[in-house]
Amino acid sequence: QVQLVESGGGLVQPGGSLRLSCAASGFTFSRYAMSWYRQAPGKERELVAGITSTGSRPIYGDSVKGRFTISRDNTKNTVYLQMNSLKPEDTAVYYCKAAMNRYDYWGQGTQVTVSS
Repeated sequence: QVQLVESGGGLVQPGGSLRLSCAASGFTFSRYAMSWYRQAPGKERELVAGITSTGSRPIYGDSVKGRFTISRDNTKNTVYLQMNSLKPEDTAVYYCKAAMNRYDYWGQGTQVTVSS
């Protein structure tokens, strides 16, 4: 059974940091590219960051470049999103996604709220 379980979300003040984790099981994690998406109320889901199966060539959405860092540990079947200098506009539900060829899987999401 494929599972992607996000954790690490919560309430943080502007300028603060959070680290999201996504633990994978039920598939060969090391063969899948991983990415983080987010969706704010009333907005479309958008790509935040992505990383290849080997951990090379990370990509970032324009709004998070220089503030967020994606990484993965294939020994732990986990992908991370380090979020620094958080802004109120980063408030959203954050989802992780695994993708390989025609196959993709999504987690259930974790809420991140940036507010004073």
